[in-house]
Amino acid sequence: MSRSRRRTRQPAAERPEQHYLVEPRALAGGGDLRHVFEFLAADGWPLTRRPNGLTVAWSPDGSVRIGYDPHGSPAGWTISGKAARKGEEPWVVTFGQATPVEIVAAFTDALTLPRTAHAPNVWAPLERAGWKVGPENDWYTARSPDRTAWLQYHQGPHGALWWAAARSEEGFGWMATLTPSTPMHLVQAFAAGLSDPRPVMRPRGSLPPIRDLQTTSVSVLPSQLSAAHEARVHSARAAAWARATGSGPPGTTPATRPAARHTAIRR
Repeated sequence: MSRSRRRTRQPAAERPEQHYLVEPRALAGGGDLRHVFEFLAADGWPLTRRPNGLTVAWSPDGSVRIGYDPHGSPAGWTISGKAARKGEEPWVVTFGQATPVEIVAAFTDALTLPRTAHAPNVWAPLERAGWKVGPENDWYTARSPDRTAWLQYHQGPHGALWWAAARSEEGFGWMATLTPSTPMHLVQAFAAGLSDPRPVMRPRGSLPPIRDLQTTSVSVLPSQLSAAHEARVHSARAAAWARATGSGPPGTTPATRPAARHTAIRR
């Protein structure tokens, strides 16, 4: 009598996907919205998503609203906050649709962290990154070494304004505005994200049409991308747990969160 053999099906091997490390990051294009919103959700921010693409996150205490509207006029991000103390004013920040999510996240991540006792210095991270900082006409301006991105502050008779932008020779780019009442530690966090010299990763087919964009082709496994994203989400979840319990899980420090890393094979 013959004995039938059962064959166990082995899982299919992962296939690497082509991605690109892109610099300067300010011109890398928008990216994956989950980088911002899933981090906030893990930190305890309620999310709502509408069929038209509008996504909104509210801070747990309801004082801050973060919205992304792909069909707005203009399309992009609008972040608004209530006055934190008596005598302060509400604030509003906008980021254009092509603002890289990593730069937006530098601002939104800071909303989940406690303020430090040190007085913020918006220009310090820009100077450390080698940006040229100083007066320029009626604006105090910081410009990137390649002059593709800048942050400006203007104090005039009709009020003050923070303004930032990135622009390629082809005209691709984005703008950001921050009202003068925006908390300074948040403006500083944005400046740090804007001037971060590290490249960001983008999948094949998503690169903006910029001739001088510097790219490095890399092969990445889907599991590697997922692990990097999960590490970022886990850090937010751990910080939320620490706030709720008054202490951190073993081996975590709520005030600092590890940057997600990609393991890839460069070509």
